[in-house]
Amino acid sequence: MTTYSPLFLLAALGVLSAAGPAAAQVDTSQWKCESCPFPKGIKGNVDVGAAYVSDDSTTFGNYTGLDSQGAYLDLGGTVSYRGDGGYFADLTAADLGLDIRSITAESGRAGLYSIDLGYAEIPRYFADGARTPFLGNGGDTLTLPQGVGFPAVDTPSMPLATTLQPIELGYKTSRFDIGGKWVGQENWIYSFNLRRDVRDGTKPTAGSFYSNASQLALQVDQTTDQFELAASYATRQLQANVAYQLSEFRNRSDALTWENPFSMGIAGADRGQLAQAPDNRFHQVVASAGYQITPSVRASTDVAYGQGTQNVDYLASTLNPALIPSVPAMPAPSLDGQVTTFNFNAKITAAPTEGLRLHAIYARDIRDNESPILIYPHVATDMFIDPDLRGNTPFGLTQDRIKLGADYTGLEAWKFNAGVDWDNRERSYQEVVTTREATVWGRATWQAEESLALTFDLAYGDRNNSSYGVAYWFGDPNNPRMRKYNLASRERRKAAARADWAVSDTVSLGLGVDWVNDDYSQTVIGLNESEATNISADIAVALSDATHFHAFWQGEKMWTRQSGSQAYAAPDWTGRVEDRFQVLGFGIKHAAIPDKLDLGANITFSRSDSDTSVQTSIGEPPFPTAETARDVLKLYASYKIDENLWLNGSYWYERYDSADWRVDGVQPDAVYNLLAFGNHAPQYRVNVFRVAVRYQF
Repeated sequence: MTTYSPLFLLAALGVLSAAGPAAAQVDTSQWKCESCPFPKGIKGNVDVGAAYVSDDSTTFGNYTGLDSQGAYLDLGGTVSYRGDGGYFADLTAADLGLDIRSITAESGRAGLYSIDLGYAEIPRYFADGARTPFLGNGGDTLTLPQGVGFPAVDTPSMPLATTLQPIELGYKTSRFDIGGKWVGQENWIYSFNLRRDVRDGTKPTAGSFYSNASQLALQVDQTTDQFELAASYATRQLQANVAYQLSEFRNRSDALTWENPFSMGIAGADRGQLAQAPDNRFHQVVASAGYQITPSVRASTDVAYGQGTQNVDYLASTLNPALIPSVPAMPAPSLDGQVTTFNFNAKITAAPTEGLRLHAIYARDIRDNESPILIYPHVATDMFIDPDLRGNTPFGLTQDRIKLGADYTGLEAWKFNAGVDWDNRERSYQEVVTTREATVWGRATWQAEESLALTFDLAYGDRNNSSYGVAYWFGDPNNPRMRKYNLASRERRKAAARADWAVSDTVSLGLGVDWVNDDYSQTVIGLNESEATNISADIAVALSDATHFHAFWQGEKMWTRQSGSQAYAAPDWTGRVEDRFQVLGFGIKHAAIPDKLDLGANITFSRSDSDTSVQTSIGEPPFPTAETARDVLKLYASYKIDENLWLNGSYWYERYDSADWRVDGVQPDAVYNLLAFGNHAPQYRVNVFRVAVRYQF
């Protein structure tokens, strides 16, 4: 059909109006403006197809929903409606046949109001090959088979050969969203948003009786609600926003109770209990504003005040009936916990001259724990009463940050960015009261040629602290020579470089390197040094008008060195961890038949390995290398059958191999005092075939 520009249509309508009565005979009912920016009516597409998965793998099913062998429906699509007066409605659905299904809808009147709805599911799986003798998994009470040999002195003596059963550890998160917006008068906009996340299933945890431990399936039955009510005001010079936010967490399981599979020889030590995360609530009021003081000066600020509360009744100090009469009473029925937060940020930017831009930022964050400090009885793993009472520690933090920076583009082919950042933190109930850190950084970008851009980054930071003390309120104090890495003095050095080169109209290259080093030179026991290096390269090539190719490679190496003391004295052992990562990828897209048949392929190879070694005077060998390899191949094709119908197909192959000495070979009875799940590091090879028809209307 012939299309007309709006200008041509206006001219034509003017001629027709001047034509008098003859123009009235023209039938315009079938005219259609295909260039109009706001088409009316209904349009969209529907995808209907099927997928087949070749093998079972819970690890592959993480966040994909393709955890089991078999066929799946592949359903989705979009529908949009545009009507008179700005009325609109949009509906989008994806992966309706999978466990990652999602659907969103929005409707309203453009420029006046809107309301939106959403629903999505996300699966999360843990521990391939896990097995357990416990019964009642998925609930809040775990029991052991009766009359078959439980409890036992150690795992080799347990009747695991006849009582172990496979267990799937994982949970699903279902997300519900509803929101709306209303455009009021005098530059005001009002909005609300409500989100509910529901998590249901299990996840791994562990419980112990002194030196004997068991891996357990922890029930997950939680709901998080988040609500926001906001109003915003905007003019050309002033923009402001104020909002009330509420987050409420509810856990339908207060605790996990389990039977002790180990015979302890202590009366009553046959059941244990682990508290789950308690219900809690957080309220916050936030406000922000931005003001254009002059054409070259702008100021903005953000402020937030919040309060979190938690007041769930305590669990009993012990389940051991032999200890209950001797356990001191709890000082209160609940924590009556309360934390107040305050966040403030102010920023001003100015452009005093052409090519120069300055900015300054001040921020303050306060976390004030106002929970009462009480003294509590201490029962050690339901076996005996510790005569030393314990008190809760209400940690607090005040952080002040100042950032000054400048951007300069006044020199031909050069652009400079530089700044200095200060960070001051005041803590309560920690070994260090105050830490102060200053960082100086700079960046230079050089357009060496029209086709070549080079970027260089440098930064240096120095953190020092007030005198390092010993915290006695945690129980047994740490070695006075130990320094926690987040409190210790540290020097940080950073350097980076990046080159982007347009070799020709069809070829572009990129190369970058980043390096960062943290030196804890004053730490005797603790983290002494860490370093990370990252190198990346990429290329994009237009082989022809119909064929485009790209490739990339990225490698990263990180290592840390720390020292420790077994004798609670000077260092007598050192540890080193080195992690390496590499990713190589290729992709190609080809229009085999222009506007008819598109083909494509992507392939990536990922490798990682980790070495851990601990050296004492004995000279121990390093731990085995932990390794991971992941290869992914994706092929896809799209064939246009006619103007409204497409046939889409894809093939997805993924191979995952891993070796982890921390879990491989650790069968349920491999460690005499650990009843383990016996799961192994993930390994799988999965093929996924998909074919679908897309109809567009």
